[in-house]
Amino acid sequence: QVQVVESGGGLVQTGGSLRLSCVASGSIAGIDSMGWYRQAPGKQRELVATMAVTGTTNYADSVKGRFTLSGDVADYTVYLQMNSLKPEDTAVYYCNAFAYTDLRYRAVDFWGKGTLVTVSS
Repeated sequence: QVQVVESGGGLVQTGGSLRLSCVASGSIAGIDSMGWYRQAPGKQRELVATMAVTGTTNYADSVKGRFTLSGDVADYTVYLQMNSLKPEDTAVYYCNAFAYTDLRYRAVDFWGKGTLVTVSS
């Protein structure tokens, strides 16, 4: 199986910064992408940022210019640097790995348990 572990959440004031880390491990035969999603209370999970194994990144409009995704997907590690945080960024942040456990079959989504980010006003 594949394990995805996040770290780095916490409480920060408006305008502050946090850095989230994510590592995937286990029976990984190959990987397409890794990224971050978030879910605020009463809302659906939404994309924050993703990175393909090529290094190409994609960001939600709401975080462009404030959040930066870095790392090496081929090394199963990504980081999310979050600056200029706003109260509306408060959510549980989940790391995702879109990976293969067997190259004969399609890639599958693997999720971490989530890390809470709270931005106080």
